[in-house]
Amino acid sequence: MAVLSAVSILVAGCSTQMGRIGADDGSDPCRSQLVQLDSTGNFFGEDIIRGAVIGAAGGAILGGLVAAASGGRGRNVATGAAIGAVAGGAAGAAGGYLAARQRQAQDQAQLSQSIAQDVSTENASIDRTQRAFDLLMDCRFATAQRIRQDFAAQRLQRGQAQAMLAEVRGRVQRDVQLARTINERMGTRGAEFDTAFDTVAPAAKAQAGARVGRPVPVTVPRAVALKLRPDAGAPEVGQISARDRVTVRPAHSGFALVETESGLRGYAPASAFPGAAGMAQARQASPNDAPNSGDVRQLAATNIARRDNFSESVATADRLAAGQGFELAS
Repeated sequence: MAVLSAVSILVAGCSTQMGRIGADDGSDPCRSQLVQLDSTGNFFGEDIIRGAVIGAAGGAILGGLVAAASGGRGRNVATGAAIGAVAGGAAGAAGGYLAARQRQAQDQAQLSQSIAQDVSTENASIDRTQRAFDLLMDCRFATAQRIRQDFAAQRLQRGQAQAMLAEVRGRVQRDVQLARTINERMGTRGAEFDTAFDTVAPAAKAQAGARVGRPVPVTVPRAVALKLRPDAGAPEVGQISARDRVTVRPAHSGFALVETESGLRGYAPASAFPGAAGMAQARQASPNDAPNSGDVRQLAATNIARRDNFSESVATADRLAAGQGFELAS
C-alpha cells in the first residue's frame, strides 16, 4: 500500500495542465477553434513526461519490492519505494518509455508492435492538433481579411481598421504561445519516442530527414500568392512578384515553403519554382500519410515529420503575427 501511495503521489506531482485560455467574454469570433486547440493539447500535457512517470513508478515498485524482500516493514518499504522512484525517474527521463516497453515485451517483435501502436496513437493526436491549429489560424486570417475588405469598401475608417487588426494580431500571438506550449510538450514526448526509434527503427530519422530538403535561392518567374499553409484552400497571406528573389524548400502536398527577402513566409505550389532543383523529389509527411499500423519504421519517420510540420506551422504563424501578416495593405 505504501508503494502504491508513493507512486500515486509521484504521478500526481508529475501531472501537468495546459495553459488556460481565459473566460469567454463573447468578443472572440474564433473562440470555438481556440477551445478545440487547447483541448487537443491536453493529450500531450497529461502524458508529456510519460517516460519519467513510467520510470518513477517502476522504480518505486522495484524499490519497495527490494525492501520487502530484504525483510523490511512499513516505513522501510516506503523508503525503498521512494529511493527507487528517484532512481527510476532519472532513468525515465533518459528513456523510461523504452525501458518500460522492453520490460513488458517478450521479444523484439512484440517490442516493435507495442511501440508501433503507441506511435500510431501519437500520430493521430498530432494530426488532431495540427488540424485544430490550422482551423484556428484560418479563422484568424479570415477575420483579418474581412476587416481589410470593410476598410477597402469604406465601411471602416483607417484608425478603426488598424485597431481591429491589432486586436486580431494580439489574439494570434496568444494562440501561437499556446501552440508553442503544446509543441514543447509534444517534443518532450517525441524525445522519448526518438530513443525508442534508435532501438527498433534506427533508419527512421534518416528517412524523415531525407524528406526535408535544403532552402534553395530562386528568382520568381511570375507573380505567386503565398498561402498560410500547404493547402490550396488556405488563406492568402501575401504576394510575391515576378523577379523577386526568395528562398524555397519543399513542404508537403506539392507545396514549397517560401521566404522573401523582407522575411515574409508562406507556401506556394512547388511547380511555381521550376528553377529549384530537386523540389519535386523532396517531400515531407502529410497528414494524409497512413502507413501500415504495424510498420514501425514508416510510423517513426512520419511521426518525426509530423512533429516537424507542426513546429513549422507554428513558426510561420508567429512570423506573420510579428511582421506583415496583419497590415491593411496585405
